[in-house]
Amino acid sequence: MSDGILDQTSLNPDEEQSDLNLRPNTLKQYIGQAELKERLQVYIQAAKQREEALDHTLLYGPPGLGKTTLALVIATELGVNIKTTTGPVIEKQGDLLAVLNELQPGDVLFIDEIHRLPKTVEEMLYSAMEDFYVDIIVGEGENSRPVHFPLPPFTLIGATTRGGMLSQPLRDRFGIVEHMNYYNQQELSEIILRSAGVFGIEIEKSGAAELARRSHGTPRIANRLLRRVRDFAMVKNYDSIDLSLVDFALGLLKIDRSGLDQVDLKILNTMIENYDGGPVGIKTLAANVGEEVDTIESMYEPYLLQIGYLKRTPRGRMVTMKAYDHLQIAYDKERR
Repeated sequence: MSDGILDQTSLNPDEEQSDLNLRPNTLKQYIGQAELKERLQVYIQAAKQREEALDHTLLYGPPGLGKTTLALVIATELGVNIKTTTGPVIEKQGDLLAVLNELQPGDVLFIDEIHRLPKTVEEMLYSAMEDFYVDIIVGEGENSRPVHFPLPPFTLIGATTRGGMLSQPLRDRFGIVEHMNYYNQQELSEIILRSAGVFGIEIEKSGAAELARRSHGTPRIANRLLRRVRDFAMVKNYDSIDLSLVDFALGLLKIDRSGLDQVDLKILNTMIENYDGGPVGIKTLAANVGEEVDTIESMYEPYLLQIGYLKRTPRGRMVTMKAYDHLQIAYDKERR
C-alpha cells in the first residue's frame, strides 16, 4: 500500500462526510479553475436559454482536482438532478440501462473513471449519447427479440485521470472536453481558509499559505493535510494553526518544503541511485519503487512533471537538474 499523501484509502466515514461538507454548491463558490468556470458558465446559460440538455462533458486531469465536485456544481447550476456512478461499477449493459432508466429530461449522469468502462458498455453509450436511445435484446434463443428503448435528453459528464485511455469514438461524442489544471498557491490558500471555517478551526494566513505550498497543487491533498495538522493542534493545545505548527506537523509527516512525500522522493532517488537519473522505463521504475504503473502515471508523475523535477524522453523518464538541486545531490555529467 502506498505511504504517499495521494493515497486516499485511509479516509474514515467521518472524513468522507467532511469532504462532502467542504464541497461548494455553485460556480461562484468554486475556487480555482477560473477559465474553465467562465466557459462552463456560458455553456450552462446557453443550454438553459435553449431549454436543452447541456452537451456531454468530459473532465480530465490528475486526481484530487475537483472533477466530481464540478460535476455536482454543474447539475446544481442547471437546476437538474444528478446520478453518479463509476466505470468499474457498470460491469454489463444491463447495469448501464438500469442507470439510464432513472434519468429525467435534462438530468446529469456522472461517470467517474469513465476510461474503465467495459467495451460492450461503452459501445452501448454511443447511441445513448448521440440519439438518446439504446437497442437491447430481450429473451434468449428463438424467443429473443430486439427492443428499441428511447431515453430522455440528458447530459453525460465523464471524469478521468487518464484521458489518453479513452477510445476515440467515445471521446468524439463529448461536445465539451476540458482539462483541469493544478491549483496555484493563492487558490489553495483560499480553499484551506474556507475549509478551516467549515471545520471550525482557527488558522493564520501564514499557516494556510505554507499548507498550500506543500499540497501538490491539489485541493484534496490540501484538505487532507489540514485535517492532519488540526490533529496536532488539538494534541499540542494550540489555539490556532500557525506557520511553526504546520512546519512541525508536515515534518513529522515527511512532507518536504516542495510538497514531496515519501513516494515522490522514492521515485526520484531510485532513478538517481539505480539509473544515474535515467532514462528509465515506467515499468522498470514501478517495479523498483513497489507501485503500480497506473498509480505512478496518474498520481505522482504529473506533479513531478509540472514542477520540472521529471521529464519524458523517447527513451524513458529522466530526473532534471532542478530535482538534483532540490535533493542536494551532485549532478555528474560524465555519467549521463
